[in-house]
Amino acid sequence: MADIASRPTFQAEQIDDIALGQLVDHLDAVDEIPKRQQFRKWAFHALQVRAGERALDIGSGTGSETRVLAEAVTASGRAIGLDPNPGMAAVSRQRAEATNSTARFVVGDAHSLPFSDESFDIVRSETVFQHLADPSRAVTEVARVLKPGGRAMIIDSDWGTAIMHLGDSDMLQRITEEILSHSSNPYSGRLLPGQLGAAGLIVQNIETETMTQDPRSNRDPFVETLLAWGVTTRAITAVERSEVLEQLHSLARGGDFHMSVTSFAFLVQKP
Repeated sequence: MADIASRPTFQAEQIDDIALGQLVDHLDAVDEIPKRQQFRKWAFHALQVRAGERALDIGSGTGSETRVLAEAVTASGRAIGLDPNPGMAAVSRQRAEATNSTARFVVGDAHSLPFSDESFDIVRSETVFQHLADPSRAVTEVARVLKPGGRAMIIDSDWGTAIMHLGDSDMLQRITEEILSHSSNPYSGRLLPGQLGAAGLIVQNIETETMTQDPRSNRDPFVETLLAWGVTTRAITAVERSEVLEQLHSLARGGDFHMSVTSFAFLVQKP
């Protein structure tokens, strides 16, 4: 896989320690975004998680939201995080142990969940479907493992809604167009309602949130991810990537920078 250490990715099943560290840093930075925190709180309350329930977090990453689910279902329930990356699952287990969380983590594929039919009361997934080669199959798997009356919260972005401005440079727009041409499912946000309905799930509520990059942030999770993908897809060179980051910090101080993308959250129930 070309230049895997240069970009964060949710798709690689095996990545080296450097790339894993970059991915963990990226996810930790996303966790700190205030709007993301608010959106997650809304999603959690909408799910109405109860003690004793079984919950599944697909694409659990560092396990931060799986641990939230574990606390809500208490020791009488079960919260399981699933991730395709063995290294990430190991990080999640370490963090759970460090916080005395009862959350469990397994390695698995969203296209073929390693669980029996009707085994969960709750399923959640965040920014996973945009990376999937066959999102309809993954939605069918969500419906399969949900119990009748079970609830799911699917959160994903639609990169067709991205707005980028970096002074007089069109670099970010060029990178984004290149990424869209190489991505598996970049318009996931607008496609999910039809896919959920086709799987027999009832969409009960839809919420949106515009995620805006804070130009004052030193971590820049959105922009750094885009630039890393730009290098990998050869939309820009590594030198151009460094130049854009320098330009970003300079323009951000004067306010001549903007980046945002819309996230969609779908609360669904299985009849």
